[in-house]
Amino acid sequence: MWEQRWHPLREEWVIVAAHRQSRPWSGAEVGARAKKPASFDPACFLCPGNPRVSGAVNPSYAGTFVFDNDHPCVGANAPRELVPPPGIYRNRPATGIARVVCYSPRHDLTLAELDVEGVDALLETWQQQMRELATTSDVTFVLIFENKGEVVGVSNPHPHCQIYATNFTFKYIETELLVGRRHLEETGRILFHDILAAEQHDGRRIIARHGSAIAFVPYFARYAYETYVAPLRSVATIDSLNDHERLDLATVLRDMVIRFDNLWQMPFPYVMTLHQAPVRGDASGFHFHIEFHPPLRRPNLLKYLAGPEIGGGNFLSDTSPEEKAAELVAAGGPHYLSTPA
Repeated sequence: MWEQRWHPLREEWVIVAAHRQSRPWSGAEVGARAKKPASFDPACFLCPGNPRVSGAVNPSYAGTFVFDNDHPCVGANAPRELVPPPGIYRNRPATGIARVVCYSPRHDLTLAELDVEGVDALLETWQQQMRELATTSDVTFVLIFENKGEVVGVSNPHPHCQIYATNFTFKYIETELLVGRRHLEETGRILFHDILAAEQHDGRRIIARHGSAIAFVPYFARYAYETYVAPLRSVATIDSLNDHERLDLATVLRDMVIRFDNLWQMPFPYVMTLHQAPVRGDASGFHFHIEFHPPLRRPNLLKYLAGPEIGGGNFLSDTSPEEKAAELVAAGGPHYLSTPA
């Protein structure tokens, strides 16, 4: 396979050159995975009852646990009055709220190792956070994301995600809003609905489906195992899902992260982001979904961003989305670490 594929949500071409996956490689490789951590780590800043770097002590929580980040990238106390830069340059305040969400008191349980009720409880926590943060006048947009694995820079292995509630909207979301609104005006259809229709018509890249939720490797995938998890109904943000839709999404989300781990029988690293519309303004044409961007294309080999991506601005995929989807389909079943009944 050697072609360009159009990414309609970002309005950019992705170069697919799957024959490069088998090219000789003598560069750096990812080291062997660390031993599975203990269920409790007395030195962990996120475990129940432990002090954090700020001096605050975590409560003895039993489910999810949310707290304001001790090292926030944005905050309510950020400077509001800035010195204008010279010439054509511009600046503006970066304010907001940064929070951490622990998935479980267990230091050793990743998202893939929670039961479906635990995943659903996490999604409900995300909904609650969205509703609370949307009432803050300084918040325009809420980015919820998880960085999993040392290869994406995670410093604390305790399973958690982060929330950045900001006075600005992140660039990729701005682009999705723009193209979604334009597609709706031109065709009368939701762009993401057309993507779902194309994926279901083709069928080769569908990984899982349960009730009102679906998971698939998109036709225009940039990373080897890039995957979207989405409700079938268009909503602007996760807090608009009803209880049944949320449980369906939790079921598919859990199924997907289990497949990731099962693929190479190892904790699978990824960047997971919730793509949501801003909490205010026109969200017509937007479709909430979750994106996974895994950095590995082999168990010990990263997808490096270099000349084409950083220098040229076009992403070059070394793998075939259809082949990677087939691998994920075959990786279904119980989590590889689960005890047989």
